[in-house]
Amino acid sequence: MTVKNKAEILAPAGGFEALKAAVQSGADAVYFGGKTLNARRTAENFDDDQILEAVRYCHSYGRKAYVTLNTLMRDGELGDVLNLTRIACKAGADALIVQDLGLARAVASVAQGLTLHASTQMSVHTEAGLKLLADLGFKRVVLPRELSKEEIEKFVALNLLETEVFVHGALCMSFSGQCYMSAVFGSRSGNRGLCAGPCRLPFAANGAGTGYDLSLKDLSLVSKLRELEAMGVNSFKIEGRLKRPEYVATAVTACREALAGRSTEKLEKDLKAVFSRSGFTDGYYNNNLGKNMFGTRQKEDVVATAGVLPKLTPPKEKEKAALAVNFDFFAREGRPIKLKASSSGLSVSLESDFLPEIARNVATDEDRVRAQLKKCGDYGFYAEQINADLSGGLNIPLSVINELRRRALEELKNKLQAQRELDFCEKCLPKTKAYRPSAGHRFVARFGSLDRVPEDLLYIKEIILPYDIKPEAWDAFFAKGLEPIAELPRLIFREEALRERLKKLKARGLKKVFAGTLDGLAIAKDEGFEPIMGIGSNIFNSRAVEAYDDLGAKEVLLSFELTLAQGSKLEGALPRGVVAYGRLPLMITRNCPIANATDCKSCSGKGFLRDRKGVDFPVMCSYGYSTVYNSRPLYLADKYDSFKNFDFSILYFTDENKEESLEIIKAYLEKKAPTGEFTRGLGFRSVD
Repeated sequence: MTVKNKAEILAPAGGFEALKAAVQSGADAVYFGGKTLNARRTAENFDDDQILEAVRYCHSYGRKAYVTLNTLMRDGELGDVLNLTRIACKAGADALIVQDLGLARAVASVAQGLTLHASTQMSVHTEAGLKLLADLGFKRVVLPRELSKEEIEKFVALNLLETEVFVHGALCMSFSGQCYMSAVFGSRSGNRGLCAGPCRLPFAANGAGTGYDLSLKDLSLVSKLRELEAMGVNSFKIEGRLKRPEYVATAVTACREALAGRSTEKLEKDLKAVFSRSGFTDGYYNNNLGKNMFGTRQKEDVVATAGVLPKLTPPKEKEKAALAVNFDFFAREGRPIKLKASSSGLSVSLESDFLPEIARNVATDEDRVRAQLKKCGDYGFYAEQINADLSGGLNIPLSVINELRRRALEELKNKLQAQRELDFCEKCLPKTKAYRPSAGHRFVARFGSLDRVPEDLLYIKEIILPYDIKPEAWDAFFAKGLEPIAELPRLIFREEALRERLKKLKARGLKKVFAGTLDGLAIAKDEGFEPIMGIGSNIFNSRAVEAYDDLGAKEVLLSFELTLAQGSKLEGALPRGVVAYGRLPLMITRNCPIANATDCKSCSGKGFLRDRKGVDFPVMCSYGYSTVYNSRPLYLADKYDSFKNFDFSILYFTDENKEESLEIIKAYLEKKAPTGEFTRGLGFRSVD
């Protein structure tokens, strides 16, 4: 594919006023979502008719319209997905932005002409992952916000997909698609578009820190746009579907001016005033992580916003419509008036019921006709040529001309829209395969480090360990008759080094890897391993199970955001399991929060975050990122009867010592009731 040199400015729209503000401020494209299944479900959003009108509005000004379907889908929501896909096809949307592989699989089967963009929620950031997305038919990838300039440049240079980069707006602490904090705390899932933002609450690193050690400043790379455009980035994305139209207009204007080399101190001041959290950061881009990236919404930020908003009224229809229309007007005494409207190779011809007569007083002349026909902005057209042929001295009421113009433009708009419509074939949706669970349910033990593995694993035969433990350790497990499985990092920043280690593991006889993302799956397959999809792969529906089956996964771990009952009903032939025990990973972040309390040289790679209630959440660092774990472990040993239609359960050990791990294994084999602090997680509590 050929990478375009001119990058688009892509603006958010949480409602119609924000969409208009984006277009009228000069955005090249706008993204917005329906009432369900989008990552900003608490925004105003768009119903079916509004989606049609929004896409038409964008197209009438020559702008692109991307519709978001970027959340995880339940099986019971397939009808909503198909309906929104049908609407997107009817509207002629320029792309759908999606996260869920199962959802993407369904959309691709019913709307083959609809372009798919891979959401940043897919967490793809390796060469292998980008190749896989391209093979799956995606045309664009929305890169993670956490990448450095050099990493962005590398992925753009691969020329595998169009690249979309966030350049302004809120920064999540966690890698997108890898945060479960809001779901675990209050059943409001970020993967379902309802994140409650608990990371913005007080969390103190190691009990000290800054007090808000999970809250990052907002991102702004507006000053870097020309640099990014020179790299070949295709789209500059502004975050903010929950923000006001004034915010959208200001951000788009700032981007437009920056690209033109006209950045001003006033624009930068307005950008900060309209919304910021203690200012902005470009820390990830410049590979300058640390305490300076953290910030909260301060009183002075709120005051600044209140002061600047009245001065930032979004522009009203200052942009010229993109569609030129030509009119041919013909009128003679006693005969119907004829009006022909032509645009983009299409035309409509109408006649009036009104029959003109000779005027008794003031006659209608050609200039009056032209003046009325020029008034076509409400329909997304501008009059380019107007030919008016009428007899002198006729009386033609303005209302007749206006009605002919209105009808002609409406019909012409519908004809042009019909040209944009994409084929939608609901009967092309394949049925899912039936699921048949294996005869016996088995336990698989996962350990965060080698020194925490008990000598005796009782009846457990499969063990998951970090891929980079000492090589001879793998031999010892084989000697005990166990099947060791290598766990890959969920975030992979050193792809070549990982591949080299996997080659060595394969030579030692390892066959399976535990992968949390598409990146890990792609690398594992390349190196000849059997992938088991783990935490982070967000397998939430039957079609996602089948999508991973098609990609070569051998087993899948279902999302722990599903209840056990929901998970037990999923179809698809692939064997599946659930997390039955362990501290659930709440988020993974590239900017370590513990570094706000200590330097990395003095840190053992382990710390904790203390919330406002005095509860501690362990943090463990490895492979260039930090994982924040829940304060108490998931415990379901006494709920074994609920483990229906699953092939295996994972005992997910993190900071337990050998003795504690062995006691847990015994408890699960004996179905014992819990002791001490524990949680049932989301096994019996559905997320919104």
